[in-house]
Amino acid sequence: MDQTRHRAVLLALSANLPLAKKISKRINIPLADTNLDRFADGEFRFNVSDSVRGSNVYLIQPTSAVEDRSVNDSLIELLIAIDALRRASVHSINIVIPYYGYARQDRKARSREAITARMVADLIEKSGADRIIALDLHASQIQGFFDIPVDHLIAAPILADYLLTNGFVDDNTVVASPDHGGVKRARELNQFLGIEDSIVILDKRRPTDQKNTVEVMNLIGDVEGKTVVMVDDIIDTGNTIVRGAELLKKKGAKRVIAAATHALLNGQAPISLQNSDFDQVVVTDSINIPESKKFEKLEIVSTDDLFARAIEAVQDYRSVSPLFQNEYHRG
Repeated sequence: MDQTRHRAVLLALSANLPLAKKISKRINIPLADTNLDRFADGEFRFNVSDSVRGSNVYLIQPTSAVEDRSVNDSLIELLIAIDALRRASVHSINIVIPYYGYARQDRKARSREAITARMVADLIEKSGADRIIALDLHASQIQGFFDIPVDHLIAAPILADYLLTNGFVDDNTVVASPDHGGVKRARELNQFLGIEDSIVILDKRRPTDQKNTVEVMNLIGDVEGKTVVMVDDIIDTGNTIVRGAELLKKKGAKRVIAAATHALLNGQAPISLQNSDFDQVVVTDSINIPESKKFEKLEIVSTDDLFARAIEAVQDYRSVSPLFQNEYHRG
């Protein structure tokens, strides 16, 4: 990496230290020493041990829950760290955010409802961030909620590599979207898998009086005798995709694989997924998954190389577009 203009400094907060350490190893830049603790009432206090004046800082922090810290804790940690860095006279503050929390409320679905995806974007930007490097935002339009550059990475090449390497893809494989909104994501995975440009769609209806509950109504497309890869961005409680897998098997699918970027795995999700019709559940490490949430069918693939390449491209003033092309996962 060319660091002659402004040296690169890599920082990590508490939400996903294992991923931060892998990224650090990839780009051969050690994580800077930081101090993050709490006052007696739970308020966070943060500072960087050494001078970062004039540097390009890459701050790694998904806004996800981790062990004894909530999504809100991870977000407040991030905002406090951004403010501290701004006051430390850095050259730029680049936020590497593997999982962007509050993204599922990206519009007003009902009256008197907040648009939290925009609110969080405002908070991050007004705190002093100069750039966002994000992975599989829940909705692409969230990029437009920022007035600073956003490099929106996708996990499709990573997931495709795993599926191709482990023999899940042949001429009888089809990609499924769990809803109409995920069609673009399914087509992206198709592209990286190099299979015929055809997908199947699960037509679902979510009861308005129930949370995290989905009634799958119909299947658009043919899955008889096929291996089906159901791709999604988030697995939360797992209710949606578990019911989808049931429908696919009833319609004659030979194998059903789940492929998702962000594994929240809340509630009974690990048990439900393990006991489901899925043959395997493939996710990334954008969220730090504790041992208590891991299960036999779960396979975790790392995003460290993807984020490392993005950071190197930003630092060296190069385009990040090769990360969205087939050349990335072939080489």
